[in-house]
Amino acid sequence: MSEQKLRISFIGTGVMGGPMAGHLAKVGHDLTIYNRTRAKAEAWVAQHGGAAAATPADAARDADVVLTCVGNDDDLAQVTLGRDGAFKAMRKGALFIDHTTVSARIARQLSVEAEGLGLLCVDAPVSGGEAGAQNGTLSIMCGGTKAAFAAAEPVMQAYAARMVHIGGPGAGQTTKMVNQIAIAGVLQGLSEALRFAQASKLDTDKVFEAVSGGAAASWQMLNRWDTMAKDEFDFGFAVDWMRKDLGLALDEARSNGATIPVAAIVDQFYADVQKAGHGRRDTSSLVTRLPK
Repeated sequence: MSEQKLRISFIGTGVMGGPMAGHLAKVGHDLTIYNRTRAKAEAWVAQHGGAAAATPADAARDADVVLTCVGNDDDLAQVTLGRDGAFKAMRKGALFIDHTTVSARIARQLSVEAEGLGLLCVDAPVSGGEAGAQNGTLSIMCGGTKAAFAAAEPVMQAYAARMVHIGGPGAGQTTKMVNQIAIAGVLQGLSEALRFAQASKLDTDKVFEAVSGGAAASWQMLNRWDTMAKDEFDFGFAVDWMRKDLGLALDEARSNGATIPVAAIVDQFYADVQKAGHGRRDTSSLVTRLPK
């Protein structure tokens, strides 16, 4: 697909969707954009070209590929299945890719709806944050049929460094939950380790030098230790979004019988950060609930 010029509809041009759509325009595809806030769509078009549509259905009409990157389950249902939703306007054989982090339930529902309409459907949540979207280096975990993934892969390569087909419908979303569960535990451990080092009057730069090359190393340590030590949290993935994602994981765990006590505890710790008025800070602000 990537070798030919495609008619692409991108629904949701926010912090993540805007840069992702920009990469698709950059490689030569024809983009029609829809955003709930019309001014954002028009600003994107002014920068990248293409056209802005009045509704998701208008954006999706005659498109080869429709992509969504919106807020939550309700938002996704509205732009796909709502009165002016994309699904009713999509042509048979078109490809639908959802990059929103949502429940596995709605991912499976959309797959069933898509199959009934003769559409290919991939649930494809991403990891890598705003920087990954801007740099085109996202990691994408995908659920859907093999045929749907095969169609989606060359489209997504415009903004991805890694794309993995995990399994059937919903598998991408449940894998994103795995990702967030792992991050939550790592950030809590990192927060405790940093505060312990500070309480011990250690030079945190030297501590980082000593431990970051060993078994304690993680992406979070390599990228957030220094900024956490400096109380800098104005970047990356927001606490509000992490709480949404952990909520999805906790709901799924209740359904599949998994036990995730650390994720549940860290979710409540993030609630403390929200109550302190820091819901828009990066997830590494988890450290702020621990005294120096």
